[in-house]
Amino acid sequence: MKKDILILGIESSCDETSVAVVKNGREVLSCATSTQIDIHKLYGGVVPEIASRNHVMNIDGVYKKALEDAKVTLDDIDAIAVTYGAGLLGALIVGVNFAKALAFATGKPLVAVNHIEGHIAANYIAHKNLKPPFLCLIVSGGHTALVSMQSYTKRKLIGTTTDDAIGEAFDKVARECGLEYPGGPNVQKQAEQGSPKIKFTNMDKEKITDFNFSYSGLKTAVINYIHNSSQRGEEISVPDVCASFQSEAVNQIVSKTMVALKKFDYKKVVLAGGVSANLFLRKTMDEEAKKVGAEIYYPPINLCTDNAAMIASAGYFNFIEGRGIADPKTLVPVSSISLE
Repeated sequence: MKKDILILGIESSCDETSVAVVKNGREVLSCATSTQIDIHKLYGGVVPEIASRNHVMNIDGVYKKALEDAKVTLDDIDAIAVTYGAGLLGALIVGVNFAKALAFATGKPLVAVNHIEGHIAANYIAHKNLKPPFLCLIVSGGHTALVSMQSYTKRKLIGTTTDDAIGEAFDKVARECGLEYPGGPNVQKQAEQGSPKIKFTNMDKEKITDFNFSYSGLKTAVINYIHNSSQRGEEISVPDVCASFQSEAVNQIVSKTMVALKKFDYKKVVLAGGVSANLFLRKTMDEEAKKVGAEIYYPPINLCTDNAAMIASAGYFNFIEGRGIADPKTLVPVSSISLE
């Protein structure tokens, strides 16, 4: 095998069209991304049909820019990695078909990447010396999960979402508070101006008996508080609502992560997914991990959200182990993939 391996990564699972070139799974040579946030902000959330249409319009230009920025040609690429799930099916189809066409035309290997594997791999880019094993907390719009990473490509699910994921809860609370899409960053901004003095649930009093997560009850409690206060004609402090919700949401995942660290004897915790960009989560996790002598890793903000660099990194580790190699004539995207 040649000394340096260049992977072309393609990501189109939601509303970001992204193509990147990554060397040896760790060094980003380029990452070109076209975002649709301003478009979907008009609708208060991602509209799948609009997302798919914009992926079609943007992907060729983003691909060409990624190669140009990396100062390479397709001939220099060793393999093509693409998100094949999970995500919006129509959006995934665009990226997968583009990748399949490149692989079929060039004969280069095609690597099918689980989107969540990509989020985990973002940490390998940010932390050059990070290696498994470690405990990984995945927090995003679709997942809240604790995973034991036994190697770069092998993992064991410890706990997962039983209903709503934490990112979904953030977005719903944001809408109820009249905040713009994307909800998570705007809830954080409001929370910074408020006080966590509203008690929505008794989660902090519950004994931790497993490592599954639930946000349906907290989300419903916030909605009921807002509606009931409005019906009584009471003024609602959006900053206090956001601060109180954020505190309870974050404390649930941090407390369970700390217990899991002790139970499974890990000394490293890695955060992954869009919600790992939340500054209150990072601060709380840092404080609690320090108490137990654990190291915390998380990617920079620009690698927390969807991007092709993380897909290329995950693709690299799969490629060198011969995992996830797909037939460009038969690979199909899927909207849901198990974390197991």
